[in-house]
Amino acid sequence: MTQLPGTPSDEVPGVLGAGRGDIGTLFVSMARRHPEGKDAEYLRWHTLDHRPEQHRLAAVRASLRLVSTPACRAARAAADAHFDPIDHVMTYFFTHQSGLVPFNELSTALGGAGRKLPLLPPVQRGVYSVSHKMASPRVKIGADVLPWWPIRGVYLLLESGTLPQPDSTADLMGVEGVAGVWSAASQGVDASLASAPAGQTIIYCFLDDDPVATAKRLQPVVTARWQRPGAAGLFAAPFHPVVPHEWDRYVP
Repeated sequence: MTQLPGTPSDEVPGVLGAGRGDIGTLFVSMARRHPEGKDAEYLRWHTLDHRPEQHRLAAVRASLRLVSTPACRAARAAADAHFDPIDHVMTYFFTHQSGLVPFNELSTALGGAGRKLPLLPPVQRGVYSVSHKMASPRVKIGADVLPWWPIRGVYLLLESGTLPQPDSTADLMGVEGVAGVWSAASQGVDASLASAPAGQTIIYCFLDDDPVATAKRLQPVVTARWQRPGAAGLFAAPFHPVVPHEWDRYVP
């Protein structure tokens, strides 16, 4: 890949001094495919209507919708049977957990205006506190801004327990195609908000190569990772981001 010029942001005090970003909480909704095969129709509604409206909330700083395809599914590492049905992942990046209150209020208001479709069948929802961020020096941009960086895909991991710190994601960062990593730990919240148990870890590998090809390179690393003491693997899978106005380009 062609290298961009200059010094990586995370090595420049003046760049970091301009701001480190204020994302502290993730709301992650993982769901099955549409029961009637209308995944593209659902993605169209959510991307054109529901998702943009969330950005009127001051606490919502970014959002990311991911989709699994048959090729993505075939490239998954071994997973807990509970998480195997996941084909859709929606993430909202919040400044703080308190932002979930107006988030729910807005959802109710949109529903009252006839602006909601039935949700995709849920597998798990979780509220996570961001714990670690890292970007590859080759991509130049800093780890703080990865949620806004134009990715080619995401490799998503779920783990129970934690691996030893300080750098539990260095193994993932060393794989070609992984441009950066964010990890976060689930928080105990009211059951009406989320079902993920406290202490579960979610890891986003932001990719600048094809997600299926990168997944094949990641698989031995993930296998070795889960053989280390401290973390049990629950789910590891590549995903494509939704391509606006090409709703059926990536579907389960």
